[in-house]
Amino acid sequence: MIEEAVILAGGFGTRLSHVVANVPKPAAPVAGRPFLFWLLMRLADAGLKHVVLATGYKHEVIAARFGDSFRGMKLSYSQEQTPLFTGGAVRQAAMMLKSDDFLVLNGDTLFDIDLHLFCDFHLSCHANLTVALRQVSDGSRYGVVECRQNKVVSFCEKMGDSVPALINGGVYAVNRQWLLTLALPQKFSFENDLMQPLAGQEGFCALRAEGYFIDIGVPDDYYRAQKEFLSLFPSDEFLFLDRDGVLNRHLPGDYVRNTDLWQWIHGVLDTMPLLAKRYKRIFVVSNQQGVGKGLMSNADLESVHALMLADIQAAGGRVDAVYVCADLATSGSADRKPAIGMALRAKRDFPEVDFSRAVMVGDSLTDMQFAANAGMRAVFLTNNNPIPEQVRDYTDIIIPDLQTFGSL
Repeated sequence: MIEEAVILAGGFGTRLSHVVANVPKPAAPVAGRPFLFWLLMRLADAGLKHVVLATGYKHEVIAARFGDSFRGMKLSYSQEQTPLFTGGAVRQAAMMLKSDDFLVLNGDTLFDIDLHLFCDFHLSCHANLTVALRQVSDGSRYGVVECRQNKVVSFCEKMGDSVPALINGGVYAVNRQWLLTLALPQKFSFENDLMQPLAGQEGFCALRAEGYFIDIGVPDDYYRAQKEFLSLFPSDEFLFLDRDGVLNRHLPGDYVRNTDLWQWIHGVLDTMPLLAKRYKRIFVVSNQQGVGKGLMSNADLESVHALMLADIQAAGGRVDAVYVCADLATSGSADRKPAIGMALRAKRDFPEVDFSRAVMVGDSLTDMQFAANAGMRAVFLTNNNPIPEQVRDYTDIIIPDLQTFGSL
């Protein structure tokens, strides 16, 4: 299986500008998440290890939202200082890869093909370039591809009539060394300057596939994606949140022993209503050994949580239950994270909870290990602090804070 990929994520989204403003096209929200989120989901599910995002317009928006990892995949960024067009962007990004072959995906198109089958086909053909093709009922928006015996014969211009056609699906497998040794200008089109001249030559292969296909480049299809994605690609339904460092500020060397010491992290109360709409159930799971040490009482802790819940409710948010382990770290308690006792209590109280459809958001290694032990997805919040190296072994996404998580 090919383990590295490049996603072309620098599109301006000109035709969407009156619908989605001030974000690059791959970051346009679809079903509550950036379109790029759904592409990365497909790659993570296929087992890829490293993705380079070829960014340009408003590159900082994408980097801030996705950070340097996503569900176990390393994320890197190849930023265009000046427009390189699609081919130049792919070649620049390819210099950051190590594999002999890699995938390329258009950042505004989702073609949900069997990537294992596609990669096996490319490698078995010893191809320099392989393109995934899709039969569509209306080919008028796209250039048409002629293919014979899995070889690309020719490319045709966009057709004026709405007739069925075989089109380029925007998913490619590329031999890295071959691409880097081609005599091409710094700026070139992957489709027009590379693929079209290769038509009919050896080493250029094609595989027809039937997976779900959509290009969000025009408003009609962008709106269609909003309706279809939630049913086609269901995301997590249950949210587990750590408390200190996620909702409220840590007190270095101390505990939130009373309500006077509680401090909300900026943006959290604005984010909670968004999360309430997205998740069926929301739980707070928190280790609180300050009680076990005798520094605070259970009544003190309950008062703190009563304030927390009242503020969240007043902001329009929701927490369905709060679970606490007051045992000492040395106790070996089955409730204390990274053990999953608190998760099991949530499932006992809410039988519909499915850990495979759950995500844990925290800011510590034990939070990430808790997620792994329960079979949840894991999101690590950096809070602008260094990332402990072990965290990466357990984490799916690394981002700055809960506000950023709410925008994904």
